Amino acid sequence: MSEHKKEPGVLGQLYGIFFAKHWPVWVGGIVLGTLNILLFAIKSPWGASGGINNWGENVYRLLGLFNLDNAKPLLTNNYGMLCLFLVIGSFIAALLSKEFAFRVPPVGELIKGFIGGSLMALGATFGIGCTIGAFFSGMPALSGGAIIFTIGLFFGVIVALKYLMWEMEKFPGFSTGKSYNFLSGTGKKGNWQKWLGWIVLIITFFIAYQYSDKNKVLAWFIIIGMLMGLISQRSRFCIVKAFRDPFMTGEAEGSVGVMAGLIIGLFGFTIIKYFGIGIGEATIRSREMTWVFSHFFFRAAIGGFIFGIGMTIAGGCAVGTLWRVGEGQVKLWASALGFILISPISKMYIVPPVVNLLPKNWDFKSYMPDYIGYPGAFILVTCIILLWYVFVKWNEKTGRFSAY
Repeated sequence: MSEHKKEPGVLGQLYGIFFAKHWPVWVGGIVLGTLNILLFAIKSPWGASGGINNWGENVYRLLGLFNLDNAKPLLTNNYGMLCLFLVIGSFIAALLSKEFAFRVPPVGELIKGFIGGSLMALGATFGIGCTIGAFFSGMPALSGGAIIFTIGLFFGVIVALKYLMWEMEKFPGFSTGKSYNFLSGTGKKGNWQKWLGWIVLIITFFIAYQYSDKNKVLAWFIIIGMLMGLISQRSRFCIVKAFRDPFMTGEAEGSVGVMAGLIIGLFGFTIIKYFGIGIGEATIRSREMTWVFSHFFFRAAIGGFIFGIGMTIAGGCAVGTLWRVGEGQVKLWASALGFILISPISKMYIVPPVVNLLPKNWDFKSYMPDYIGYPGAFILVTCIILLWYVFVKWNEKTGRFSAY
């Protein structure tokens, strides 16, 4: 008599859809783009570097360094909590899929993680944004500076890739050596991860509920941050992958996923700005200028370039670093540490003297509809995304610009 494996029930099948295997990146991009629109409708769009900077300010405030006594406490900072619960959301997803483990790479990789995170901090503070705030949210916000920041990212990634290839050729031993893996969830012994995942999920909703009476905005930032972390982990959503992979392996999957999120965000952001949705006590003009930073053109170009180098060396962008922290990748812990420690220092002591040397007309808020109208700005951003899509798909087929 043959034994048949018991088929999972309806809820088990649903669980398997979400946690048995990874999602296509484009699915993650679409859902993240939709959640970004919800954040904008509630208050303001997705950003990461500001939240990470808030972490750093609170670390230095606790240590009594740099006169940061007036730093906004993490527990009341929308973006600090958004980033924190993005990490927690990734942790939940990794647990529920039994993918959490402490993955400790060779020492050389840890060093590169810290250096990469430090460079991302420099790039974000100089460019007033990161791959999320200045790119993934900035492009749909119709910011001219976002386009310049993106060009800077592109060239930064190219330079960093050339460095990594040089390093592999000249110093192949730097990033090699022993790596370690602890608390892996493989087999039946890893079932504790699922139970812990449910517990952390329930705690997250309980925390959001505690905020719901006094600060509804922060309560929803907590919930959406958790969902963003979960979705990013399940879909392996990472912007450095979108910029790097076409020039390394030729793969376009990561790029297409980011483009899907950008297109969704573009529709939602344009509608919110055009109709002045969620104005509250503000004016239509202030709603239009949301996420349009005063970095056009020099600060966006240099900030994007430095950030592009940093994220490629670290192996994770702002969001990619956070969700990889949640699933236990210790190299990205080093990257997050570099970002956290250097960001407040750069913001207070490195960026201001450099910016003061620049001519005042080198950087301003460039809102594209002011120059070419809403239809023109919408079409321009759409065309940029379509050209990017055509390029990566052509390159995927031909391998013309791929290193491998």
